[in-house]
Amino acid sequence: MSSLAIRPLLLWFVLCATTMQSVFAANSFAGSNLYYAAGLSDNETDTLFQGLQSASMKVLRVWVGGGGGTEKGTPIASYSDIESNGICNGTESCYNDHVLDLYDAFMVKAHSYGVKLLISMHSFNSLQGGDVYNKKYGVPGFYEQAAAQQEFDARLVHILNHNHTTLGKPWKELKDYIFAFEAQNEAMIGEGENFVQQHASWQCGRATAIKGQLGNDSGILVTTGGESWLSESVQNDFLTCPDLDVIAIHTYRVEDLNTTVLLPYVEQAKNASKLLFLEEWGSCYFSTSNNDCPSGSTLDTKTRNQNIETWADAVTQAGLPWLYWQVLPNADPHGATDFEIGVNSDPSWETLKNAALHAANSTAAFDFSPYLL
Repeated sequence: MSSLAIRPLLLWFVLCATTMQSVFAANSFAGSNLYYAAGLSDNETDTLFQGLQSASMKVLRVWVGGGGGTEKGTPIASYSDIESNGICNGTESCYNDHVLDLYDAFMVKAHSYGVKLLISMHSFNSLQGGDVYNKKYGVPGFYEQAAAQQEFDARLVHILNHNHTTLGKPWKELKDYIFAFEAQNEAMIGEGENFVQQHASWQCGRATAIKGQLGNDSGILVTTGGESWLSESVQNDFLTCPDLDVIAIHTYRVEDLNTTVLLPYVEQAKNASKLLFLEEWGSCYFSTSNNDCPSGSTLDTKTRNQNIETWADAVTQAGLPWLYWQVLPNADPHGATDFEIGVNSDPSWETLKNAALHAANSTAAFDFSPYLL
């Protein structure tokens, strides 16, 4: 065949490849966290979801735990953790499902606004704070002892099989309402990076327990729950765990919120056939270091907005979806450790909203589209 005949064929193959690439390219997305969402009133819930919808935010990450009083200026109804009186270890009558019932109604409302929930089924915060697992095993022992893992897996199984009060199905079958499950928020972070590395198999064991209930075709993802910063969040043992679908990054370090720094982790996840996203990040309200934000003088709004725009764009340019910490349904009272932004009322809300809209119209490195509304 002559070179003149080959050229049209080569052009055809290039065009086909380009077309296929554009067909399979998926848009990114943004979302938020709100750990005490179970206690919101109906009005606060609507205000929150109206804000998220206006920003095209698709996922809200929530925690299963106890709460009450006022959080970040939000008055919330009191609710207990499902194991507030002791470790239940599968005894159904022992579990207090009130918080799960609250999330039943909450996820239906979320769905009506085009939002799915990412459900964290426990938190290191509760463990470190002295919950029932801490009382029996201590913090290191919770991750080291087989009995603790067995009892905690029973908790996960109970939550996954909670029967939705109005939909009449267990949570593990609610792919239209639930984006992902994770065993614990920021497992092991208080024990240091060496401990995380040495006990990384804990994540895989819990993922196996979750996947054992979900099955392989549930339409609901299993993720890690993040660690303290970028490198700690992406462990080799997480990438090689067959039952983990998603590796979640948590970082507030400015040096991590950089496209060039993030791209090698994107390639690492792709090579391992894992999904990757930034599950927690934020811009400090104070003029302190961004990853050490307890209190301080107020950072001027222009600088904070520039930080939000720059860092969100860097993450989006790396092809990573992201969830902000946190969008509030009320004005932010600017208390300790303040990354929060209130919908509508905050001078940084429009900046965050525009960053989320930009993410929704940008190409992602990973295809999350089957798991979004």
